[in-house]
Amino acid sequence: MSQPSTTVAKEPFILQAGHLETGEPLYIRGEVRFQTKEAAKPAPVIIICHGFKGFKDWGLFPYVASRFAEEGFYVVTFNFSCNGVNETDFDELHKFAVNTYSREQEDLELIYLAVLAKKLPHAEYADMERIHLLGHSRGGGGCVIFASEHPPIRSIAAWNGIANPDLFDAAFKAQIIEQGVAYILNARTGQLMPLHATFYEDLQQNGERLDIVRRLSTLAIPVLLVQGDQDSPRLKEGFAKLREAAPQHKVITIEGGNHTFGAVHPFAGTTPNLEAAFDATLAFFRE
Repeated sequence: MSQPSTTVAKEPFILQAGHLETGEPLYIRGEVRFQTKEAAKPAPVIIICHGFKGFKDWGLFPYVASRFAEEGFYVVTFNFSCNGVNETDFDELHKFAVNTYSREQEDLELIYLAVLAKKLPHAEYADMERIHLLGHSRGGGGCVIFASEHPPIRSIAAWNGIANPDLFDAAFKAQIIEQGVAYILNARTGQLMPLHATFYEDLQQNGERLDIVRRLSTLAIPVLLVQGDQDSPRLKEGFAKLREAAPQHKVITIEGGNHTFGAVHPFAGTTPNLEAAFDATLAFFRE
């Protein structure tokens, strides 16, 4: 018997995500990818969370989302409401400046509830009983925090995920405290990206909630940590702390893998390291 033909479809969506203190509205812009099949069973869901200075259309994310959809998942990609990207490359830096972990948790909650309420496009293809999270870098840490507060999440995969939510050194922190703002160079675009004191205020007020290492150690659901051995020293040190605190979870080391497993933006094609991360994660989610 011949196999039914399948096509991966992509549909955009927009969710309202509250307002800035100035009253300016915030939006979560995203896409879903899924296989269109006649009489198909609902597919397990993967929600993909980008990291710091990331966005849903950066480099590897559209490719990875399409690959998971081809393998039979209903895949959700999205921009956090204050990631600094509206329609083009970091065209909303005033929003980037006030982004926090807590705000990203609120955004992820909106995505999660929209899946459960069947408010995303073609929700008939999504199985609300099987929701998985995949996060890259800061997004990996955010997935750990979110899953620890949402037991129905089935599993998490973190790609080069962070262990420490404080991403910056003492000099950067001192500048923010003294001046109320500090700037991060985006080497790719040349932009100086502002970050306001609200970032550290959130860490101070929600330190226990944002303790990624402790949160991971208490998670009973399956977790996969995928780490490139050529990532930054800080992230590799964090990976070691995560492994030590939570030995019950599965780990994969990608030899030669850097922070994006060799992928670049604009996307120039897949790499062996990206394929290794994808294959390990696909097998993990299928378990």
